[in-house]
Amino acid sequence: MMADCVTLKSVIKKFINEQKMGVRLIKEKIMTTAKSAVAKYSLAVRVFHWVGALLILWAVVLINMGDDYIGLHKAVGASFLIWTLLRIITRFITKAPAPVPMPAWQTAVSHLTHLGLYVLMLAQPVSGLLMSMYGGRATSVFGLFEIPAMVSPDRDMARLFNEWHTGLIWTTLLVLIAAHVGAALYHQFVVKDNLISRMR
Repeated sequence: MMADCVTLKSVIKKFINEQKMGVRLIKEKIMTTAKSAVAKYSLAVRVFHWVGALLILWAVVLINMGDDYIGLHKAVGASFLIWTLLRIITRFITKAPAPVPMPAWQTAVSHLTHLGLYVLMLAQPVSGLLMSMYGGRATSVFGLFEIPAMVSPDRDMARLFNEWHTGLIWTTLLVLIAAHVGAALYHQFVVKDNLISRMR
């Protein structure tokens, strides 16, 4: 009887150890996959990302410095539009690193957030330019060239695009930027999959 108990305990202990080993191997495989997936974006994509962020910050600082800096704010906004168009083209023609393993719903949310960011990063400067155009004003881009008012002045349309530019579009863009930054920090410091290194 005693021998049977010892044998049963040995079998149970062996089973538990095998389960622990299996769990450990699964965790190691997940971490290995995550680490292998963490490859950098191309230098061009990384430059477009960080310079774009700086242009947004610069435009925000300028608009809060008063009316004397409106012209410079518009120049930065127009530059950001061109920069974003080039960024999108570069993103399509360069190879992206393998996606980091994550639940399907997180992947879907990530894709939707990025799509929303690109749409709004185009809509924000476009709405600003249209506001100026309908206000009968051209936009000088650092004195290098000028974007003329290509539409007839219309006070109501100028007011509409002003509301979009300073309200709906800008607020939504801020929300998505916050979500983007929050998700990156979550992956870096909670999941610890070193996601941020892809864009450094």
